[in-house]
Amino acid sequence: MKTKIKSKIGFRNLLVTGGCGFIGSNFIRYLMARRDYSGRIINVDKLTYAGNPKNLADIASDFASKYIFQRVDICDAAKLEDVFLKYDIDAICHFAAESHVDRSIKTPGNFIQTNIIGTFNLLEIAKSRGDKFKIFHHVSTDEVYGSLGDKGLFHEDTPYRPNSPYSASKAASDHLVHSYYKTFGLPMTISNCSNNYGPYQFPEKLIPLVILNALEGKTLPVYGDGKNVRDWLYVEDHCKAIWQIMNSGRIGQTYNVGGNSEMENILIVQMICDILDEIKPPVDGKPRRDLITFVKDRPGHDKRYAIDFSKLNRELGWSPKESFGSGLRKTISWYLNQKMWVANIKTGTYQKWIEEQYGS
Repeated sequence: MKTKIKSKIGFRNLLVTGGCGFIGSNFIRYLMARRDYSGRIINVDKLTYAGNPKNLADIASDFASKYIFQRVDICDAAKLEDVFLKYDIDAICHFAAESHVDRSIKTPGNFIQTNIIGTFNLLEIAKSRGDKFKIFHHVSTDEVYGSLGDKGLFHEDTPYRPNSPYSASKAASDHLVHSYYKTFGLPMTISNCSNNYGPYQFPEKLIPLVILNALEGKTLPVYGDGKNVRDWLYVEDHCKAIWQIMNSGRIGQTYNVGGNSEMENILIVQMICDILDEIKPPVDGKPRRDLITFVKDRPGHDKRYAIDFSKLNRELGWSPKESFGSGLRKTISWYLNQKMWVANIKTGTYQKWIEEQYGS
């Protein structure tokens, strides 16, 4: 049974940035499945390598009057402003970001532009809307807090200590969003989440990468000794949390969103191998754990993240529904059943389709 969320805001034209990406597309799907949401969603996405309109192909056809897609880079302030005016935007859920730590080490400039300048553009245009604008929700990460030792949890008042260009750029955008509330009175909320997993995740991330490599009998690379710990959050649980915060959270507040599922990376890889061995035994009969290979650790690799989401639970009654075990099985099942989606991603076919539809 779905939780009834009573809106204090009443927005009608919601701008979702980065809606063709992993979490953004799941969020749009979640909203369209809710019978109590009658507003429009305007999805703005630049369509970088991780943005795939086919993630929402059925939504575009089934909800033609409620769903609008615009290919726009949030770093292009003029085009962004045109979207605001054309669709009378009164709320934002801001997902659009460069998000892969390894890529931020190689090309940090892209992260500065999208995550900081892009967020600044959105804030400026939202501010110019005056009283018409209802809420700016900024989706961020627990990585802004840095690294934990063996004990302790990240709280909303934990000092920021980002250790990668990615987390530093997200920390900067968090501060920008909060400053627009304090300085200009822009209504905003921020959520800092732990590691997401689930359907439609681009296979550069740990869980989909291991699933797909294991299925193909490829090496399963694990950084360092594999003892790095992350808290894992099933993407649909995250979407529910965001919607509750947007509708019922206190303006000007930050809420941490965690999955209550701390796991060492090596244990996750082993779990995936064992589940795949169970439901899709390897042809050669060898356990997929044999594919695990430890590789040189990446620079600045944070040791442990863990989220205290008690504020979100206390104020809004949210808690994750999926355990890591149940969520992981759902995720593996999704990738096994989406052979066409996987093939399109791995071959780059979706990018050719984007070029045909929208230009390069």
